[in-house]
Amino acid sequence: MKEMMYSVAASFNGKHLKKTKAHIPLLKMQTVHLWTKLSLLITLIVSLVSCRPSPPQEGLSIDEFIPLTTGKTITYRVDSLVFTQFGRQAVTRSYLMRYAIDSSFLDNQGRKSYRMIRTICDTLQSQPWRPDGSFYITVTPSQMEWVEDNLRQIKLQRPLRPGAQWNGNRFLASNPLNPPYDFSNDDNIQNWIYTISTEPSSFQYRNKRYENVISVTQIDEAVNVPITVPTAYAFRNYAVDRFAKNIGLVYREWESWEYQPNTGGSGGPYRIGFGIRQWMIEYN
Repeated sequence: MKEMMYSVAASFNGKHLKKTKAHIPLLKMQTVHLWTKLSLLITLIVSLVSCRPSPPQEGLSIDEFIPLTTGKTITYRVDSLVFTQFGRQAVTRSYLMRYAIDSSFLDNQGRKSYRMIRTICDTLQSQPWRPDGSFYITVTPSQMEWVEDNLRQIKLQRPLRPGAQWNGNRFLASNPLNPPYDFSNDDNIQNWIYTISTEPSSFQYRNKRYENVISVTQIDEAVNVPITVPTAYAFRNYAVDRFAKNIGLVYREWESWEYQPNTGGSGGPYRIGFGIRQWMIEYN
Protein backbone atom coordinates (compact mmCIF):
# COMPACT_ATOMS: atom_id res chain seq x y z
CA MET A 1 0.00 0.00 0.00
CA LYS A 2 2.85 2.40 0.84
CA GLU A 3 4.51 1.60 -2.50
CA MET A 4 1.26 2.41 -4.40
CA MET A 5 0.85 5.72 -2.59
CA TYR A 6 4.46 6.61 -3.28
CA SER A 7 4.09 5.74 -6.99
CA VAL A 8 0.99 7.99 -7.37
CA ALA A 9 2.60 10.82 -5.46
CA ALA A 10 5.67 10.57 -7.61
CA SER A 11 3.57 10.99 -10.76
CA PHE A 12 2.24 14.32 -9.49
CA ASN A 13 5.79 15.44 -8.75
CA GLY A 14 6.69 15.12 -12.44
CA LYS A 15 8.23 11.69 -12.14
CA HIS A 16 7.39 8.80 -14.47
CA LEU A 17 4.36 6.79 -13.40
CA LYS A 18 5.10 3.12 -13.67
CA LYS A 19 2.51 0.95 -15.40
CA THR A 20 2.04 -1.42 -12.58
CA LYS A 21 -0.97 -3.71 -12.30
CA ALA A 22 -2.50 -1.24 -9.86
CA HIS A 23 -2.73 1.47 -12.59
CA ILE A 24 -4.46 -0.59 -15.32
CA PRO A 25 -8.02 -0.40 -13.83
CA LEU A 26 -7.67 3.39 -13.54
CA LEU A 27 -6.77 3.73 -17.22
CA LYS A 28 -9.66 1.51 -18.21
CA MET A 29 -12.11 3.63 -16.21
CA GLN A 30 -10.80 6.82 -17.84
CA THR A 31 -11.23 5.27 -21.31
CA VAL A 32 -14.81 4.18 -20.51
CA HIS A 33 -15.68 7.67 -19.24
CA LEU A 34 -14.22 9.23 -22.41
CA TRP A 35 -16.28 7.01 -24.74
CA THR A 36 -19.39 7.62 -22.64
CA LYS A 37 -18.96 11.39 -23.02
CA LEU A 38 -18.34 11.05 -26.74
CA SER A 39 -21.47 8.90 -27.15
CA LEU A 40 -23.58 11.43 -25.27
CA LEU A 41 -22.17 14.27 -27.38
CA ILE A 42 -22.93 12.42 -30.65
CA THR A 43 -26.46 11.63 -29.46
CA LEU A 44 -27.02 15.30 -28.58
CA ILE A 45 -25.76 16.49 -31.99
CA VAL A 46 -27.98 13.98 -33.84
CA SER A 47 -30.98 15.07 -31.78
CA LEU A 48 -30.38 18.75 -32.51
CA VAL A 49 -29.99 18.09 -36.23
CA SER A 50 -33.15 15.97 -36.39
CA CYS A 51 -35.16 18.59 -34.47
CA ARG A 52 -34.05 21.42 -36.72
CA PRO A 53 -37.07 22.51 -38.79
CA SER A 54 -36.80 21.56 -42.43
CA PRO A 55 -36.99 24.41 -44.94
CA PRO A 56 -40.57 25.18 -45.98
CA GLN A 57 -41.77 23.63 -49.21
CA GLU A 58 -42.70 26.27 -51.75
CA GLY A 59 -45.09 23.96 -53.56
CA LEU A 60 -46.28 24.46 -57.12
CA SER A 61 -46.06 27.62 -59.18
CA ILE A 62 -49.18 29.80 -59.46
CA ASP A 63 -48.31 30.64 -63.08
CA GLU A 64 -48.71 26.97 -63.98
CA PHE A 65 -52.36 26.96 -62.93
CA ILE A 66 -53.44 30.35 -64.25
CA PRO A 67 -51.47 30.91 -67.48
CA LEU A 68 -52.13 34.42 -68.78
CA THR A 69 -51.51 35.31 -72.41
CA THR A 70 -53.32 37.95 -74.45
CA GLY A 71 -55.78 36.26 -76.79
CA LYS A 72 -56.28 33.16 -74.65
CA THR A 73 -59.92 32.03 -74.29
CA ILE A 74 -61.79 29.47 -72.18
CA THR A 75 -65.40 28.51 -72.83
CA TYR A 76 -67.66 27.12 -70.10
CA ARG A 77 -71.06 25.56 -69.82
CA VAL A 78 -72.96 27.20 -66.94
CA ASP A 79 -75.93 26.01 -64.90
CA SER A 80 -77.32 28.87 -62.83
CA LEU A 81 -79.74 28.29 -59.94
CA VAL A 82 -82.23 31.11 -59.34
CA PHE A 83 -85.29 31.41 -57.11
CA THR A 84 -88.35 32.86 -58.81
CA GLN A 85 -91.93 33.49 -57.75
CA PHE A 86 -90.74 35.48 -54.73
CA GLY A 87 -88.30 32.74 -53.81
CA ARG A 88 -90.80 29.91 -53.89
CA GLN A 89 -89.63 28.17 -57.04
CA ALA A 90 -86.12 26.95 -57.90
CA VAL A 91 -85.15 27.25 -61.57
CA THR A 92 -81.93 26.25 -63.35
CA ARG A 93 -80.92 28.32 -66.35
CA SER A 94 -78.18 27.12 -68.67
CA TYR A 95 -75.95 29.04 -71.06
CA LEU A 96 -72.39 29.29 -72.36
CA MET A 97 -69.82 31.71 -70.98
CA ARG A 98 -66.48 32.68 -72.45
CA TYR A 99 -63.47 34.32 -70.81
CA ALA A 100 -61.06 36.06 -73.17
CA ILE A 101 -57.82 37.77 -72.13
CA ASP A 102 -58.13 41.17 -73.78
CA SER A 103 -55.01 43.06 -72.69
CA SER A 104 -52.54 43.65 -69.88
CA PHE A 105 -52.07 46.79 -67.77
CA LEU A 106 -50.53 48.01 -64.53
CA ASP A 107 -52.89 48.23 -61.57
CA ASN A 108 -52.81 51.02 -58.98
CA GLN A 109 -49.92 49.26 -57.23
CA GLY A 110 -47.86 49.00 -60.41
CA ARG A 111 -48.46 45.27 -60.78
CA LYS A 112 -49.05 43.65 -64.15
CA SER A 113 -52.70 42.65 -64.51
CA TYR A 114 -54.83 41.14 -67.24
CA ARG A 115 -58.25 42.33 -68.34
CA MET A 116 -60.73 39.54 -69.00
CA ILE A 117 -63.75 40.05 -71.25
CA ARG A 118 -66.78 37.93 -70.37
CA THR A 119 -69.38 37.08 -73.03
CA ILE A 120 -72.38 34.74 -72.94
CA CYS A 121 -74.48 32.80 -75.43
CA ASP A 122 -77.29 30.24 -75.40
CA THR A 123 -76.23 26.60 -75.18
CA LEU A 124 -77.07 25.94 -78.85
CA GLN A 125 -75.23 29.09 -79.96
CA SER A 126 -78.27 30.01 -82.01
CA GLN A 127 -77.73 33.67 -81.14
CA PRO A 128 -74.56 35.81 -81.33
CA TRP A 129 -72.27 36.08 -78.34
CA ARG A 130 -73.07 39.17 -76.31
CA PRO A 131 -71.02 41.15 -73.77
CA ASP A 132 -71.53 40.33 -70.09
CA GLY A 133 -68.98 42.54 -68.38
CA SER A 134 -65.31 42.24 -67.57
CA PHE A 135 -62.95 41.55 -64.67
CA TYR A 136 -59.22 41.37 -64.15
CA ILE A 137 -56.61 39.05 -62.72
CA THR A 138 -53.32 39.97 -61.05
CA VAL A 139 -50.66 37.32 -60.45
CA THR A 140 -47.69 37.91 -58.15
CA PRO A 141 -45.05 35.37 -57.06
CA SER A 142 -47.08 34.72 -53.90
CA GLN A 143 -50.76 34.94 -54.91
CA MET A 144 -53.40 35.39 -57.58
CA GLU A 145 -56.04 38.10 -57.16
CA TRP A 146 -59.34 37.81 -59.01
CA VAL A 147 -61.51 40.97 -59.11
CA GLU A 148 -64.99 40.36 -60.52
CA ASP A 149 -68.21 42.31 -59.90
CA ASN A 150 -66.23 44.48 -57.44
CA LEU A 151 -65.34 41.40 -55.37
CA ARG A 152 -61.60 41.06 -54.80
CA GLN A 153 -60.62 37.53 -53.86
CA ILE A 154 -57.28 35.79 -53.41
CA LYS A 155 -58.09 32.69 -55.43
CA LEU A 156 -54.62 31.12 -55.13
CA GLN A 157 -51.82 31.66 -52.65
CA ARG A 158 -48.50 29.94 -52.20
CA PRO A 159 -47.56 27.38 -51.14
CA LEU A 160 -49.77 25.36 -53.48
CA ARG A 161 -49.83 22.06 -51.62
CA PRO A 162 -52.51 19.95 -49.91
CA GLY A 163 -53.67 21.45 -46.61
CA ALA A 164 -52.41 24.95 -47.37
CA GLN A 165 -54.87 27.60 -46.13
CA TRP A 166 -55.37 31.34 -46.42
CA ASN A 167 -58.01 34.02 -45.92
CA GLY A 168 -59.06 34.53 -49.52
CA ASN A 169 -61.85 37.05 -48.84
CA ARG A 170 -59.95 39.41 -46.57
CA PHE A 171 -60.45 42.33 -48.97
CA LEU A 172 -64.22 42.01 -49.18
CA ALA A 173 -66.47 44.59 -47.54
CA SER A 174 -69.24 43.68 -45.11
CA ASN A 175 -72.20 41.97 -46.80
CA PRO A 176 -70.71 42.32 -50.30
CA LEU A 177 -73.56 40.38 -51.95
CA ASN A 178 -76.24 42.80 -50.77
CA PRO A 179 -77.61 44.04 -53.10
CA PRO A 180 -78.98 42.04 -54.78
CA TYR A 181 -79.13 39.35 -52.09
CA ASP A 182 -80.48 40.47 -48.73
CA PHE A 183 -79.52 37.42 -46.71
CA SER A 184 -77.15 36.45 -43.91
CA ASN A 185 -74.92 34.08 -45.91
CA ASP A 186 -72.25 36.73 -46.47
CA ASP A 187 -72.21 38.09 -42.91
CA ASN A 188 -68.84 36.43 -42.19
CA ILE A 189 -67.56 36.02 -45.73
CA GLN A 190 -64.33 37.83 -44.77
CA ASN A 191 -63.50 34.87 -42.51
CA TRP A 192 -63.81 32.11 -45.08
CA ILE A 193 -60.66 29.99 -45.06
CA TYR A 194 -59.60 28.70 -48.46
CA THR A 195 -58.02 25.24 -48.42
CA ILE A 196 -56.17 23.26 -51.08
CA SER A 197 -57.68 19.83 -50.63
CA THR A 198 -55.74 17.58 -53.03
CA GLU A 199 -52.52 17.00 -54.90
CA PRO A 200 -52.83 17.63 -58.66
CA SER A 201 -55.01 14.79 -59.93
CA SER A 202 -57.63 13.98 -62.55
CA PHE A 203 -61.13 15.38 -62.19
CA GLN A 204 -64.23 14.51 -64.14
CA TYR A 205 -67.59 16.25 -64.39
CA ARG A 206 -70.27 14.92 -66.69
CA ASN A 207 -68.48 13.95 -69.90
CA LYS A 208 -65.43 16.13 -69.35
CA ARG A 209 -62.20 14.88 -67.79
CA TYR A 210 -59.38 17.19 -66.72
CA GLU A 211 -55.83 16.26 -65.69
CA ASN A 212 -53.43 17.79 -63.14
CA VAL A 213 -56.19 19.60 -61.26
CA ILE A 214 -55.91 21.24 -57.83
CA SER A 215 -59.07 21.91 -55.83
CA VAL A 216 -59.53 24.99 -53.64
CA THR A 217 -62.47 24.78 -51.23
CA GLN A 218 -63.54 28.20 -50.00
CA ILE A 219 -66.46 27.24 -47.74
CA ASP A 220 -68.61 24.20 -47.00
CA GLU A 221 -71.28 24.67 -44.36
CA ALA A 222 -75.01 24.06 -44.02
CA VAL A 223 -77.86 23.91 -41.51
CA ASN A 224 -81.02 21.87 -42.03
CA VAL A 225 -79.95 20.86 -45.57
CA PRO A 226 -81.59 18.92 -47.04
CA ILE A 227 -84.58 20.67 -45.51
CA THR A 228 -86.07 17.98 -43.28
CA VAL A 229 -87.73 20.44 -40.88
CA PRO A 230 -89.79 22.83 -43.04
CA THR A 231 -90.67 25.00 -40.07
CA ALA A 232 -87.00 25.69 -39.23
CA TYR A 233 -84.47 28.06 -40.78
CA ALA A 234 -81.94 26.58 -43.23
CA PHE A 235 -78.94 27.81 -45.20
CA ARG A 236 -76.22 26.53 -47.51
CA ASN A 237 -72.78 27.96 -48.29
CA TYR A 238 -70.53 26.00 -50.61
CA ALA A 239 -67.81 27.27 -52.93
CA VAL A 240 -64.98 25.48 -54.73
CA ASP A 241 -62.65 26.33 -57.63
CA ARG A 242 -60.63 23.79 -59.61
CA PHE A 243 -57.60 24.79 -61.66
CA ALA A 244 -55.87 22.60 -64.25
CA LYS A 245 -52.17 22.89 -64.97
CA ASN A 246 -51.41 24.90 -68.13
CA ILE A 247 -55.12 25.67 -68.63
CA GLY A 248 -56.54 27.70 -65.74
CA LEU A 249 -59.97 27.56 -64.11
CA VAL A 250 -61.80 24.45 -65.35
CA TYR A 251 -64.57 24.14 -62.77
CA ARG A 252 -66.34 26.53 -60.44
CA GLU A 253 -69.21 26.01 -58.03
CA TRP A 254 -70.72 28.55 -55.68
CA GLU A 255 -74.01 28.00 -53.86
CA SER A 256 -75.26 30.50 -51.26
CA TRP A 257 -78.88 30.63 -50.16
CA GLU A 258 -81.02 30.78 -47.06
CA TYR A 259 -84.46 29.32 -46.40
CA GLN A 260 -87.04 31.25 -44.40
CA PRO A 261 -89.91 29.10 -43.07
CA ASN A 262 -92.13 32.21 -42.87
CA THR A 263 -94.45 30.47 -40.43
CA GLY A 264 -97.61 32.46 -39.99
CA GLY A 265 -96.81 34.68 -42.98
CA SER A 266 -98.62 34.78 -46.28
CA GLY A 267 -97.29 32.78 -49.21
CA GLY A 268 -95.42 30.18 -47.18
CA PRO A 269 -91.65 29.54 -47.00
CA TYR A 270 -89.18 31.06 -49.46
CA ARG A 271 -85.48 31.08 -50.34
CA ILE A 272 -83.07 33.91 -51.14
CA GLY A 273 -79.77 33.38 -52.90
CA PHE A 274 -78.17 31.76 -55.92
CA GLY A 275 -76.16 28.85 -57.22
CA ILE A 276 -73.72 28.60 -60.12
CA ARG A 277 -71.87 25.66 -61.58
CA GLN A 278 -69.57 26.14 -64.57
CA TRP A 279 -67.18 23.76 -66.24
CA MET A 280 -64.77 24.17 -69.11
CA ILE A 281 -65.78 22.69 -72.44
CA GLU A 282 -63.00 24.08 -74.65
CA TYR A 283 -59.97 26.40 -74.65
CA ASN A 284 -57.19 27.59 -76.91
